Amino acid sequence: MTPQLPATARLGLGGMALLLVLAGPTPPATAAPADTARTPTAATVEEQRLDRAAPQEILRRSGFDAFAPRFERALQDSRSYAQAERTVTRHASELWKRAVARAQGRGPATGDLSRGDDRPLYWARLALSRELRSWTPRFELDDEQRKALHTALETASRGQGDIHHPGHRAKRVLVTGFDPFTLDRDVRIGNPSGASALALDGTLVRTADGPARIETVVFPVRWADFAEGTVERALARQLPHVDLFTTISQGRQGRFDVERTNGAWRGGFPDNENAASTGPVPVTDPGTQPQWTSTTLPYRQLTEAETGRFPVYDNTEVTEIPAGGTQPVTRPDGPTPGSASRAGGGGDYLSNEIAYRVTLLRDRLGLPKLPGGHLHTPILQFGADNTNPQTGAVTDPDFERNRADIVRQVRELVRTAVGAAG
Repeated sequence: MTPQLPATARLGLGGMALLLVLAGPTPPATAAPADTARTPTAATVEEQRLDRAAPQEILRRSGFDAFAPRFERALQDSRSYAQAERTVTRHASELWKRAVARAQGRGPATGDLSRGDDRPLYWARLALSRELRSWTPRFELDDEQRKALHTALETASRGQGDIHHPGHRAKRVLVTGFDPFTLDRDVRIGNPSGASALALDGTLVRTADGPARIETVVFPVRWADFAEGTVERALARQLPHVDLFTTISQGRQGRFDVERTNGAWRGGFPDNENAASTGPVPVTDPGTQPQWTSTTLPYRQLTEAETGRFPVYDNTEVTEIPAGGTQPVTRPDGPTPGSASRAGGGGDYLSNEIAYRVTLLRDRLGLPKLPGGHLHTPILQFGADNTNPQTGAVTDPDFERNRADIVRQVRELVRTAVGAAG
């Protein structure tokens, strides 16, 4: 079984001018001296986990271990920054498209690991990132350019450059998922929100009002990326053109939750780089930053509809410091006037933060009636005889069934939300 997170973090995951208001501040880049600009940089905490047995098995058994060697050879052939940029974008985009196609049963299976698994994408992305970080180019490359290449890799391999809503016959739906997280507890972990994103990207669902096309992206579990505005950069130009959105992350055991209220607070639980961040959610123009934002998803219909195996709850609980108070208070029925946020319904981790950021983005774009909010999935669990992170198998029948059931129910919940929103 996937370990239960602590109470403060158990809810996991988990126009450019406008971004100056919506995104947090980004430190200015400092160019490296010419004699050190080409020097490789050390692997990140996330990239270092690649050498463990389970990630290597996941890559091998999915066939995704072939991506990094091909990428490394292509980088070595790059003779200019422009050529390197094209190489990075091409290989990262191919990784995303292959992961989506594999999850949706298109193309070769490439290995005996199940098609619906989100983990090959995560580990292959990190393998590409490590190759890029260790690469010594044949031309001068400053720190700002190297960082831009990493950004291009992240953007393209997460589907953020692959959002297409063709035509006007179908309603347009945007769904986001997350990478796996808490990997130092169990490096085998997957994330059903990421698996759902792969399974749903570019698909159609039928509703009483006609078809709806779903486009998806996946976000990292890193505080710094969110502070630097990765969510707003990816979604600011998308929200005005969609009919419904939902951010998704992994939450509680055995249940879905529609999170009614999102809070402007970070609780400090370590991210995938083992970095912590505690305090207000960092956005610019904090003078207009609300303590709370609310879902506009049709939560009553979502909780009442028969969508699958797991119960679906309308979660109205928050933790606040009441106006005039000094101590946090947990309230089952939402925040009181003038209170300060300490946790939304989705907790105080990055799942709450993405819900807060995208609903704030919705409101600042002047789209208060656009249906959108956050959905927490059940925890993706291994079978009862496969819970040991050190000796357990990377998959088992219960793990596969649980992921398939969660993904299937996410699809039905999205279909229900589109139909109910009208």
